[in-house]
Amino acid sequence: MAHALAPTATITIRNLDGRVKERLRIRAATNGSSMGAEARSILAATLAVDAEDAPDLVEAIRRRMAPFGGIDLEEHPAVTIGASPLGIVVEVAVPIFT
Repeated sequence: MAHALAPTATITIRNLDGRVKERLRIRAATNGSSMGAEARSILAATLAVDAEDAPDLVEAIRRRMAPFGGIDLEEHPAVTIGASPLGIVVEVAVPIFT
């Protein structure tokens, strides 16, 4: 809920993809609100979470898989997969699943 003394502002979003606008329209209709109200709700909910507080992908996967006991991967040396046109060698460590 916005603070009573919080200033309000108006923004204009140019070049919004038509599919995004249509999805916003449908979502607003589903929730019984206007497109503007729905956009405000989406922005407020998304920006309410600080990036530092949001779990990263690895941690999210770890938490989801923890009940299953996880998996141990053995070490594997890096494998050279080729050189780029600029002469940069790319190496990738590939885990071996056992």
